[in-house]
Amino acid sequence: MSFQFLLTAKIIMERGLRQKTGEHLAALGLNKVLLVTDPGVKNAGLLPPVYASLQKSQITFVEIADVKANPRAAPINQTAARFRGQGFDGLLAVGGGSAMDAAKALAVLLTHEGRIEDYEGAFTLKRPALPVVAIPTTAGTGSEVTFFSVITDSQRQTKMSLLDYRIGPQLALLDSDITASLPPAVAAATAVDALTHAIEAYTGKLANPISDGLALHAIRLIAQNLKAAVLEADNFAAREQMLIASLMAGMAFGNADIASVHCISESIGGLYDTPHGVGNAIFLPFVFAHNQQADLKRHADVAYALGIDPALPAESAAQAAVDRLFALNRTLGIPRFAELPNVREADFLLIAEKSKNNISDSTNIKPMTVESYLSILRAAWQWQG
Repeated sequence: MSFQFLLTAKIIMERGLRQKTGEHLAALGLNKVLLVTDPGVKNAGLLPPVYASLQKSQITFVEIADVKANPRAAPINQTAARFRGQGFDGLLAVGGGSAMDAAKALAVLLTHEGRIEDYEGAFTLKRPALPVVAIPTTAGTGSEVTFFSVITDSQRQTKMSLLDYRIGPQLALLDSDITASLPPAVAAATAVDALTHAIEAYTGKLANPISDGLALHAIRLIAQNLKAAVLEADNFAAREQMLIASLMAGMAFGNADIASVHCISESIGGLYDTPHGVGNAIFLPFVFAHNQQADLKRHADVAYALGIDPALPAESAAQAAVDRLFALNRTLGIPRFAELPNVREADFLLIAEKSKNNISDSTNIKPMTVESYLSILRAAWQWQG
């Protein structure tokens, strides 16, 4: 057996940790940072303790607070052109996956010329990016410990991925108080996003012993805490466990990759701006069902981690897991595919082709064709749930 496992981030978790942000940035030797966040985080009042801490540590910062969900290439390029050569020595991302993806892309462009589109793909950087510090505000993306940045190219209506170990955050600050303000719909979508990361990391072709342990325990934590974290606003313990699960799932898929659920979700996200977690939640049961016979043992392992009766034989357990994933979507209020705005059956072939061309298609445990993706899209479209 041979494998590699890489983690670039130091991870610190503590209640109220964002009040010490400046101390931790100063310890990294950072003096001037670009703070990247989004309107939701700013309007939720999560940032004043960060500002105060940066000021106390005499760290100069400039804030970019207009990052949208599914961040676009054009604003990234414009922001980079505006701030190149102004002496920034790091970036601080406070937010969900979109803010962290945007910060990673900006970290590249502040040390590289050109546009972010020029660096699409794996290991395309010419030199190191600026260091990134990440404070996640959702329990879902795991982006605080991954080496990916996913940016929407609006002209091509596609999501492009950048992969390089040098864009992974150097420091992840997990403030377990911070997810208390998450709206239930956002908490639900991001939670199933984390579950998808863990399941695809465990069942994909690039799984390794370390990612396996992280992924399975993340699935257990999510199964035990997801509903309470989403539906009980004052359940701090459940939300804290979900933040840990999201982190562990991020560590797992950061090394084992994701697979066809994400291929489809990123395709519809690029076409229709569908929230990433919603797309993953919709297609997770369908892809899990499609894949299970390709590695029945691992799919059964997932089922048992989800809480399916361990006395059930593997095939029955795996099918019970499919049913449980569908039931989870209903409980959380995840929309059906046919309920998403702007989606048209006429686009299915395009979605299937984009999914097949995704960088992570080859990681899926069961080889996929355009027709495979079409069959999943049609099944999801007809699902009445």
